[in-house]
Amino acid sequence: MDVLDLSRWQFGITTVYHFFFVPLTIGLSLIVAGLQTAWHRTGNPAYLRLTKFWGKLFLINFAMGVVTGIVQEFQFGMNWSDYSRFVGDVFGAPLAMEGLVAFFLESTFLGLWIFGWDRLSPRLHLAAIWAAAIGSALSAYFILAANSWMQHPVGYRLNPETGRAELTDIWAVLTNSTNLVTVPHVLFGAFVAAGMFVLGVSAWQLLRKRHVELFRTSARLGMVVTLIASVGVAASGHLQAQIMTRQQPMKMAAAEALWDDETSAGFSLFAVGDVQQGRNHINLQIPYGLSLLATDTLDGRVEGINDIQARYETQYGPGDYRPVIGLTYWSFRLMIGFGVLAGLLALAGLWLTRRGRLPKNPWFYRAAIWGIGLPLLANSLGWIFTEMGRQPWTVFGVMRTAAAVSPGVDVTEVAITLAGFTLLYGVLAAVEIGLLVKFVRRGPEDETEHEPADAVPTLSY
Repeated sequence: MDVLDLSRWQFGITTVYHFFFVPLTIGLSLIVAGLQTAWHRTGNPAYLRLTKFWGKLFLINFAMGVVTGIVQEFQFGMNWSDYSRFVGDVFGAPLAMEGLVAFFLESTFLGLWIFGWDRLSPRLHLAAIWAAAIGSALSAYFILAANSWMQHPVGYRLNPETGRAELTDIWAVLTNSTNLVTVPHVLFGAFVAAGMFVLGVSAWQLLRKRHVELFRTSARLGMVVTLIASVGVAASGHLQAQIMTRQQPMKMAAAEALWDDETSAGFSLFAVGDVQQGRNHINLQIPYGLSLLATDTLDGRVEGINDIQARYETQYGPGDYRPVIGLTYWSFRLMIGFGVLAGLLALAGLWLTRRGRLPKNPWFYRAAIWGIGLPLLANSLGWIFTEMGRQPWTVFGVMRTAAAVSPGVDVTEVAITLAGFTLLYGVLAAVEIGLLVKFVRRGPEDETEHEPADAVPTLSY
C-alpha cells in the first residue's frame, strides 16, 4: 500500500469507530431529557430512577465520543494537509461553528446537569439536560453541513491566484440541499440506535427478572422510539436517495449495480457481475423499484455506470470515476437490511408486551440484546456507503482523493500511526464495554421514598 491507501484506511477506521458513539450520544441525550421531564411533571420516582440509570450510560458514551472525535479531526492536518489547504476556508467554517456554538452549548450544560442535582432548581436542572441534548443535535447539523459540502459543493469560488476554494456564502453551505435531507436521516438513525440500546439493556434485565416493572416501562419506551425512528429513517432515506440520484448519479448506479441507462429500472436484491466487462451475470430485482426510489415514478430513467463513466471522462478528463462497485453495492444493501431488522424487532416487541404482558419465551429478550448491534452496523455501513460511493472524489467534481493526501508523510509514518490508533481504539473499546457492563449490572439506584417533582435528589457519578 502507498500513503494514500494507508491514509484512507486510517481515516476510515477512526471515523467508523467514532460514529459508534455519536448516534448513541444524540439519541440517549434526548431520551434522558424526556425521562427527566416525565419525572418533573409526575413526581413518579420510577422516572427518576430511569433518568439516573440511563444518564450514567449516556455520560460514559459521551466521554468516549469526545476523545475519539478530537483525534479524528487532527487527521485533516496530518494525513490530508493538501485537502485542508485547498478547502480549509470553506470546510473549516461549519466545523468552527460546531466547536464554538454547539459543542460549547452541549458540554457546558452537560456539566451543569452532572453537578447541578443538588445545586440548581428542578426547572433549571431540567433545562440543562435539554440544552445539552439540543447542543448534541446542533453539533451533528454543523458537522453534516461540512460533509454535505464535500458531497455537493456550494457557496464557494475557486481563487485562480491561490488555487484555493474560498467561502462566498455560509448560508448556502448550511442550507445545502444535501445537508437538509442528510440531517434528519442521521438524527432518525441516532434514535434507532438509542432506542435499540434502551430495549436491549432492558431486555437483559428482564431476562434476569430484575426490576421487572421498571424495565418493562424502559423496554416499551425503547420499542416506541425505535419503531417511530425506523419509519423516519425510511422516509428521509427515500428523499436522500432522490437527491443523490441528481447530484451523484454514479453513487446511485453503483449502489444498484446498474451498468447502463434504464427506464423502469428494478431495485436489485442480489447481483453478481463483471466489473471489467461492465455487466451483471445474475441480478434478482424488484420490478420498477429503483425508478420509484430514485424518481417517484415507475417509468423514471436512471443513469448507468457505463454511461456516467463516459460522460465524466468527457467532463473531467481521462480516469476511472467508478467507486469500488462491490463495496458500494453491498454496504447499501446491508445498511437497509440491518435497519429494517431493528424496526421489525421493535414492532414484534410492542406486540408481545401489549396490555401489560411480558414475553414468556426468552428468545425475544436474547434477540433484543443482540439487536443492540443492528443500528450500529446500519449507521456504520451507511457512512461507508456515503464516503466510498463518492470516490474517487474528496470534494465531488472539484478535488480528487489522490490530490488531497499530505505530501510530507511517508508509508512508514502512516503505518505506525495506523497500527497505534487501531491498538489504542481496541483498548478504548474494551474500557467502554467494561464500564457499560458494570453499570448495567449494577442497575438503577433504589429510591427509599416517593419524591415529589420539586425535590432535589443527589446524584453521584
